[in-house]
Amino acid sequence: MAMNRPARSAALALGTAMAAIAALTPAQALTHASDPLPTVTPRSETPTLYDDEAGGSANADDPAIWRNPADPDNSLVIATAKEGGLRVYDLDARQVQSVPAPPAPGPDDAPGRFNNVDLVHGLRLPAGRADLAVTTDRGHDRLRFYRIDRRNTGGPLTDVTDPAAPRVFSAGQDEVNDQQTAYGLAVWTDPATSRSYALVSRRNRTTVALLEITPTADGRVTYRKVRTLDLPSAFRLPDGTSWTPCAEPGELPQVEGMVVDPANGTLYAGQEDVGIWRMRADLTGTPDLVDKVREYGVPGVYDEETEECAPGADPGFGGSYLAADVEGLTLLTEADGDGYVLGSSQGDDTFALYDRETQDDNEYEGGFRVTAGRTVDGSEECDGAAVLNAPLGSRYPRGLLVVQDGHDTPSVPEGREATGFKFVDLGRVMDRIDD
Repeated sequence: MAMNRPARSAALALGTAMAAIAALTPAQALTHASDPLPTVTPRSETPTLYDDEAGGSANADDPAIWRNPADPDNSLVIATAKEGGLRVYDLDARQVQSVPAPPAPGPDDAPGRFNNVDLVHGLRLPAGRADLAVTTDRGHDRLRFYRIDRRNTGGPLTDVTDPAAPRVFSAGQDEVNDQQTAYGLAVWTDPATSRSYALVSRRNRTTVALLEITPTADGRVTYRKVRTLDLPSAFRLPDGTSWTPCAEPGELPQVEGMVVDPANGTLYAGQEDVGIWRMRADLTGTPDLVDKVREYGVPGVYDEETEECAPGADPGFGGSYLAADVEGLTLLTEADGDGYVLGSSQGDDTFALYDRETQDDNEYEGGFRVTAGRTVDGSEECDGAAVLNAPLGSRYPRGLLVVQDGHDTPSVPEGREATGFKFVDLGRVMDRIDD
């Protein structure tokens, strides 16, 4: 994952992906070449973020779309910028607010780092119901909560995090500094109880935690841990051998992209080097692996000197549609109950669509690319995505897709890490995939 892990991990994934591509049979290669995916171009893009001192260590990662029910034209996109905190954009992709991440608690401690973001709608607070933006603060191993109000003169987001909110995974600051902390995020409200939950993954581990989101008497928001679930880190292959994705020693295959289908309480979780899992959002029951990345089963040896993995021969046990890492899961709902689980196939700059219906085993339905237009860049190595199939005023009457671009291409000096977000007309996407 080039923009969310150290450069050595990006090289690791790329090397493995290239080995898998090279191992395609002539027939497979012909199929891929003769069946190109449809393409769509963005309508607009956010100002470029730079992950260096001059840019405030801002690195685009994950977006969420908030629809203003009173005035859809004044809806918002709320997105994480890691150490740069949160960015809030209008539907023209113009920044309307920047929310800084909290500082480090001490000189040798990690600063705040906002990784993923999602929304809670209508949480009951003492002053009335409110929509909230929720983000994982990987730097402090906590969740942060921001009330959304488009009428606020100081900006639509107001911090309502309880100062006493606990760490999600770490027992103390030393563990926080090791950065095996809160990472991926999906928010879910159980229709049977009206209780809201956050599902949070742990960096460099396979753990997913279920946290109940609760208001405090003074109008702040906190959470309590309900349970955790550990996905596998080693896998039995069809030839009887065992496989673990190659990584730096001590790291396990982590989860980041997650989304919950509210219609049936199903969580989809992307284990980056493995594939997409389906499980109950309350983390009970047994997870099912819906699809695998192409690199699934490819052996690798970590080289301490180069800090990269050298991939071996592909045994052919992987999937056909996802190139590691699998990222940015989001749910595209349709009025008749149909729809898609959309995932970013980061290794080949594509997006994959899976049937939302579990009775059809979430079968693959197609895919697309977001490519450059005349004046707007496309999306490469996409970390995060959000989709909303609802009218958003005159700009997006058929809905909006927002995708992260891991390689924004403005005219900047070589060596600056540039990222951003692309706004895509969802109507165009639907027209292309329905062709």
